[in-house]
Amino acid sequence: MKTPTIIPIFFTFLSLIFIIGCSQGTKVEQESAGFNLPVSNPASEGIKEEVLDSIHKDIENGKYGLVDHFLVIRNGKMVFDQKYDQDYATISQKYDTTNHQFNYDHPAWHPFYNNTNLHSLQSVTKSINSILMGIAIDEGLIDDVDSEIISSFSDYTLDITDPGKSSITLKNLLTMRSGIEWDEEAYDGTDDCTQMELSDDWIQYVLDKPIDTIPGEAFEYNSGASVLIGKLISINTNMGVDEWAEEKLFAPLGITDYYWKKTPLGETDTEGGLYLSSHDLAKIGLLMLNKGKWNGKQIVSQKWVEDSTVPLAKVDDQLGYGYQWWIPKHKNEKAEIFAGLGYGGQYLFVAPNYDLIVVFNGWNIHDQAEKSCWSAFEDLILPAMVD
Repeated sequence: MKTPTIIPIFFTFLSLIFIIGCSQGTKVEQESAGFNLPVSNPASEGIKEEVLDSIHKDIENGKYGLVDHFLVIRNGKMVFDQKYDQDYATISQKYDTTNHQFNYDHPAWHPFYNNTNLHSLQSVTKSINSILMGIAIDEGLIDDVDSEIISSFSDYTLDITDPGKSSITLKNLLTMRSGIEWDEEAYDGTDDCTQMELSDDWIQYVLDKPIDTIPGEAFEYNSGASVLIGKLISINTNMGVDEWAEEKLFAPLGITDYYWKKTPLGETDTEGGLYLSSHDLAKIGLLMLNKGKWNGKQIVSQKWVEDSTVPLAKVDDQLGYGYQWWIPKHKNEKAEIFAGLGYGGQYLFVAPNYDLIVVFNGWNIHDQAEKSCWSAFEDLILPAMVD
């Protein structure tokens, strides 16, 4: 799972990657199975309709690169829901199409799974995995986020002489402050994420990495930390993470269709392997917006949602990180935002003070587009709120 692409004003070490191309928008059903939101229009819900229309037209004209879905929910109502058809089978032909689940150019794997409407979420998977950890803690299966994690991996080869490694807590993993030496920026095949994905035993690969900073001190984006979080869920629930998700999260939310990649040893890929429809991704946003409640039932505790969306780790002056959720600052102080972000253009934006959810799914992994979906949200959609 490559690092999520985020607008450069917030990151100095990440670049936003886009591909130029035209697309034809097609309306989709506003009510899918288990997703019976009332339908409204932007103006009735306090959004300038012309702003959403302008974004839509620019997507159709290729200014945002390859965007597959754009939807907006405000006040619990679907106000904009647009699918765009891209010919990925043709687009992929000029790239390596070796049939492998981590070949991001193979059209059977990316961005949709095997010609379904299940879209790769990439690192938004991490944010959803955090919810699953919260549920396990709520149920008393894991003590708390301050628990040291290394004893849970007694079945693996461990360097017990490294005092830094033995002091890593779950909170360190959740906030990307594990202290584990990790390079996820190169994208040249030598980076740790690629090497982990090419290895047979992902857990052992991460555990073999040395400590290079004191755990808890410095933010370092690390997909391996998210893999360890997933394994901790599996160890303590005695279930595969995908099974835990289906029982504790997906079924209550009416998510009946999903795909989740597995590692060579059968571990659930919790750093970037989940596929959901755009509508079902929006359900995750609604759950978080409603402080962990769904149809009146508390799925994950309000405390976990609140703790997850506080900027506990500082990425830079404009961006913080919680429990696997990004927390950007905005020039409008009312706009408290948190987001799940994933490589290629996966964006789940939640703005609680505006009762607003925005989803973009796309697959921009090669050339840079004229406009970014991040900027569309921050510079166009948020200022378009009229009440």
